[in-house]
Amino acid sequence: MTTDPYDKQIGGNHYKDMAIQPSEFINKNKLQFAEGNSIKYICRHSLKGGKQDLEKAKHYIDMIIERDYPEDTPDIKITYGGEDDHKEITRIAKYD
Repeated sequence: MTTDPYDKQIGGNHYKDMAIQPSEFINKNKLQFAEGNSIKYICRHSLKGGKQDLEKAKHYIDMIIERDYPEDTPDIKITYGGEDDHKEITRIAKYD
């Protein structure tokens, strides 16, 4: 006999009373990691993490925007100096 993995929750019960658990929705729709996490945090904010969960969801949404729409975010060069002046690491960062 096979049990439905969505009938069980490890660590709390904040998803058990939802009509559709976020993990089931995420998996059945084959969503990517960032999309899935944003949905998870939006769904649980009033039951568990409050405002911080919404901030986490927003953070993942910002990642999705940067990943999928990079032309909409301006490039800013950030230079980090190492111990020696001649060693520098430069990367492109994207900011709103």
